[in-house]
Amino acid sequence: MYKRSFYLTACIVAGVLILSQCIGKKADPRGDAFSGDASCSSCHPSAFAAHQHSAHAFASAPADAHTILGKFIAPHDSFLFPGNVVVKMEQNNNRYYQSAYLNGQLREQATFDITIGQGRKAQTYLSWHDNKYFQLPLSWFRPVMNWANSPGFPATYPYYKREIASSCFGCHSSYVKFETSFEGVRKMESFPENKVVFGITCERCHGPAQEHVAFHMQYPDEKTAHAITRIGQLSRQQQVDMCAVCHAGLKTPQRDLFEFRPGDRLSDYIMADYFATPAEQSANDVHGRQYQLLTASKCFRMSNQLTCTTCHDPHEDKRNDLTAYTKKCMSCHQPGSTNFCTQKADMQVLQEKCINCHMPEQPSGVITLLASGQQQPVADSLRSHLIKVYR
Repeated sequence: MYKRSFYLTACIVAGVLILSQCIGKKADPRGDAFSGDASCSSCHPSAFAAHQHSAHAFASAPADAHTILGKFIAPHDSFLFPGNVVVKMEQNNNRYYQSAYLNGQLREQATFDITIGQGRKAQTYLSWHDNKYFQLPLSWFRPVMNWANSPGFPATYPYYKREIASSCFGCHSSYVKFETSFEGVRKMESFPENKVVFGITCERCHGPAQEHVAFHMQYPDEKTAHAITRIGQLSRQQQVDMCAVCHAGLKTPQRDLFEFRPGDRLSDYIMADYFATPAEQSANDVHGRQYQLLTASKCFRMSNQLTCTTCHDPHEDKRNDLTAYTKKCMSCHQPGSTNFCTQKADMQVLQEKCINCHMPEQPSGVITLLASGQQQPVADSLRSHLIKVYR
């Protein structure tokens, strides 16, 4: 009798724990296999908290007063094009707009719907209408602390017609729902409204976690990870492939990048130009081609263990802490060894300057922005991942 009652109670408790994951939980547009970021916080509070402030978390977000970095107050609310055309940033009833005026008359207008980027360098914006996403003509550019012409856009007039493909969301979000159709041989994509999982979330890198969460909620004392990929047990190529999904500047993928799971081979998703030779890799732009540059580096080629996460904590940004990165370098390049710096310099200087000397910031040839009133665009500068001696 008591044993039967005990088992019945245990079943009820287990059921409550499992069902509690569903009560009040918004359906994940990726499907039932996904649990959502919040479910990770109870068991992984430190990693979860750090990630909330990372560039990955802010890769995209709904556009609002908190996420839009650009100003809507004069004189920092407008951009002047030739021919007396001005684009003004406007707000009305909690909606935000880029409005183009010719001689004071409104000619075109689009809403801010999505922000792209944390704004450490720049931030650009998407507008949704007619089941399509369009990049807005102006972006916010930190070097000038003002609005600038979006990268690759015409310098002589505001262009509102640049459509954004699902592959763009593949690196700036964790999911976007879209439908594909064809007009002749032309592939068309349509996007239902508000079907985006913003930012790079836990499950974008670790894979679907609903089964993992349900198991460990039911068995909280079990410390061996169940139904989730253990990243550290993957091969080096599998680990760097996870980062290369977004940090290899890939061309049009052959498969939906949102289907990529830890342990997959990136070569199954993309064209063969991903596998360039070191000579070809060294000529890559510093923007978006970190994989090619890193794998062309002597450090990478002479090691069988170096991966992206050797230096980068994927949960936390330390990009402004050069000393932390120098410590990573000096864990291999130790004083007195044959691979230590040969320059005569104070040790304190060396401990702070490894990155600046061997991975300097360089101007991008791909990302340039033209500020209002300027004649020449300004290149965005990013740190090179080609580790070498620069002269």
